Amino acid sequence: MSSKSENGDHVVRISRKGQATIPKSLREKYGIEIPGRVRFREEDGELVVEPVPKPSERFGSLGEDYERGEVITHHREEQAAERQAEDTADQRDYQRYVATDDTDETTDE
Repeated sequence: MSSKSENGDHVVRISRKGQATIPKSLREKYGIEIPGRVRFREEDGELVVEPVPKPSERFGSLGEDYERGEVITHHREEQAAERQAEDTADQRDYQRYVATDDTDETTDE
């Protein structure tokens, strides 16, 4: 279980085995799959955690080889493109609904 501080940071408990649970909202936001893997590294005196792509996503004819820090950038770009496609589809569906609703009202009179 985690708690959120006033500045938006998540505070989690570390078990006796050294395990910590990444809050669901952060796993979803940063594309950390369960089960999955994350990379821990130090950068400018801070601990950085980032998702590690599956081998099939990193190598081979369909994959790419990412440099340190590029994984999350790539993931965010993919998420933004998916959100844009969903928003476009939602707008198209809404416009069809409105057009259908207007047609129904004119035939009722």
